[in-house]
Order: sequence, then structure tokens, then C-alpha cells
Amino acid sequence: MKDVLRLRKARERRRDGLLVAEGTREVDRALAAGLAPRALYVAPELLPDARYDGAEEVSVRVLAKMAYRAEPEGVVGVFEVPRHALPPDATLLLVAVGIEKPGNLGAMARTADAAGADALLVVDAQSDPWNPNAIRASTGAVFSLPVVDATRDELARLPQQKVAATLGARVRHTDADYTRPTAFLVGAEDTGLPAGYRALADVEVEIPMRGTAADSLNASAAAAVLLYEAVRQRGSQVAFGG
Repeated sequence: MKDVLRLRKARERRRDGLLVAEGTREVDRALAAGLAPRALYVAPELLPDARYDGAEEVSVRVLAKMAYRAEPEGVVGVFEVPRHALPPDATLLLVAVGIEKPGNLGAMARTADAAGADALLVVDAQSDPWNPNAIRASTGAVFSLPVVDATRDELARLPQQKVAATLGARVRHTDADYTRPTAFLVGAEDTGLPAGYRALADVEVEIPMRGTAADSLNASAAAAVLLYEAVRQRGSQVAFGG
């Protein structure tokens, strides 16, 4: 129990290269993505029909102490953090710059995965993509989508055109050309992209807003607008599920 609780801290996750997945959806998707499980814990009272090879049965009380959520679903898994390199010849990238809230970062991964992006680059990370809230917000997308830590220098060397989402840009987001390999740079909604990252951009674009109360979009919402505009321009088919 202590080992699992210790992994709530980002520095411990980084040191050990481990993450904690909670709930059947997250654990099942981690296993489906090929993540190596270090330990699985199941509370039979909550999941009487659960079938996880090698899982250790624990009481509801013990599982509740391990879990990050207030009401655990019945299974907790400890997995090795997946290690990804940037895919060669990537044509669509989302770059999350200085995102502070794990939930926002997880939602950006979910959006990027849904739009068919090749990877999510995390730059100047203020939040950890392996935080339980990020994992939950991603609905497990962080297990299968390549999530790559990058520096500003590495971002500058990317061959893809860099499109920065900024307020006050002179180019409307629908007027830029995304048919060629593109990396979208999205910053935190409260501060936007720092000047140093805007300087890397080949083009800055603005998503028009008509409301009077909002001065910016949520980072994951802005990412969705940009990514799906690229999908539209490329005539790509995104699978529909229901």
C-alpha cells in the first residue's frame, strides 16, 4: 500500500518510472496498449467477476486507501511508464507548452488521439501526464498515443511547420494551410504561449471568439479546434463510434 501511495508524487513516478492506473477502463487500456504491469490489486467485493492474471486480492478498505479517487471501481494497477520517441515522418503533432493542470493535459492527449495525431509533445511541463487525473482525463489515451517530453531546442529543430495558437494573431485559424506536416503549439489558457515559443512559430493563428465573458478557450478545446481543422483540410476520415 505504501509503495502505491508513494507514486502519487510526480518525483516518485519519475524516479521509479512507474504510474498508477485506477478503474477497469484505465487498467484494461493499459494492458491492451502493452504496458508492463508491476502489480495489480483487485477487490473482489467490488469486482466479483474480474479476471486479471496475477492480480492480488485485497479488501475494499485497502483498495480505497490505494486509490486516488474517492470511490474506487475495484482495481488498481502499477505499470511501467511507456517510453516513446517522436515518430519519424510525423505529419500531425500537438505540442502542449507549460500546461499546469493534469486534467487539461490528459484531455489534450485524448483530443490528439481522437484526431489521429502522431504524438503529443510536452514542453516546459508544469503537470505530469502520468498524474492519475491526467490518465483519467485522457481515458487511457496516454497509454497508446506517443507522449514525448521535449525541450524548446528540440521543438525548434522539428521539421514540421510550427503553428502557434495566440490571441490577437492576424491570421484566422481556418486561413492557414495545414495540409503539410504541422505541429500545433498550444499554451496554458491563462497565460498563453510565452514569447520565446511564439518566436519559433512559422505562423500564428487566432481562433475567433464572439463571447464577451471569455478571453480564451480551454487548452484542450483550442487543440481540438486546430487539430480537426487540419483533419478537415486534409480530407481525412476520422472513425465514428457510437
